Amino acid sequence: MTILDVRTSGLPAARGPLSEAVAEVLREPAGTALPTPGDADPLGADLQLALALCYELHYQGFPGVDPRWEWDPELLGFRARLEALFEGALRDRVSGGADIAGEFDDLLVEHLPGSGLSHHLVADGTWEQMRELFAHRSIYHLKEADPHAWVIPRLSGVAKAALVAVEFDEYGGGRADRMHSRLYADLLTAAGLDAGYLHYVDHVPAATLATVNMMSMFGLHRRLRGALVGHFAAAEITTGPSAQRMDKALARFDAPAACRFFYTEHVEADAVHEQVLRHDVVGGLVEAEPELAADVVFGIQATDLLEQDFADHVLGAWNSGGTSLLLPL
Repeated sequence: MTILDVRTSGLPAARGPLSEAVAEVLREPAGTALPTPGDADPLGADLQLALALCYELHYQGFPGVDPRWEWDPELLGFRARLEALFEGALRDRVSGGADIAGEFDDLLVEHLPGSGLSHHLVADGTWEQMRELFAHRSIYHLKEADPHAWVIPRLSGVAKAALVAVEFDEYGGGRADRMHSRLYADLLTAAGLDAGYLHYVDHVPAATLATVNMMSMFGLHRRLRGALVGHFAAAEITTGPSAQRMDKALARFDAPAACRFFYTEHVEADAVHEQVLRHDVVGGLVEAEPELAADVVFGIQATDLLEQDFADHVLGAWNSGGTSLLLPL
């Protein structure tokens, strides 16, 4: 089995004029003119899908799409205008500051009683809800660690060496069968879901796309390297406890071993990664470039913001007795 099974049905279905414009030009040779983006909801489905289409050109692309679109000046300018709206909306909704230690202290506190997705799945969730969450997270986990790899040449010294060490683990320590993206593909297959790359992109809402677009935006811009490092640290700090709860929920469902292994692997790995990222990556970066402290805080806060938006969407749907996806599995 390969997890590089990009959809063969073409580009995702457009969700408005922005994503329709991008999809239309990607069917043409590179160099085709794009319209000037008008007003749009920065966190809405149309803009988020348009960004996702642009960003995917830097990952695995789409079948039949001219690879020269990746660096087409017209498309890059179009994307930049969308990014300005997205980044502006994130900055408007976070408190900011430069207190990295305070942000980490907040992340390290487990608030009780918990009310997040993993808490729900442990206490009251269903197997079908668990499978929905698998589909949501497939948009990122089938490219796990790839957005973070872009920051490597943008770092130096201790921060660079430490981040590469964490990435080495994310990519299975050199073993293809242990890459976290491959483990997630195994999880999807064991759960009776499709493990094709981006297979569920038409199923997921804007809140799901935004969490991945944030990583891509941070990774692709050198000026946002501090935000990417902050995001990565926040993700690693919070993954361990969440993964433990997910494993507990999966045990309750008597889920296949491959489903549980993905999470138990993260419990062990992220306990180490948390320390490396906090002390060596973030610490090394801020020691070398203290002016980036506010960007690190922005990355941490933006991650928490979008993860909360995502959880609110999913739990809102589940609590009302509906599905959190746009299309049935």
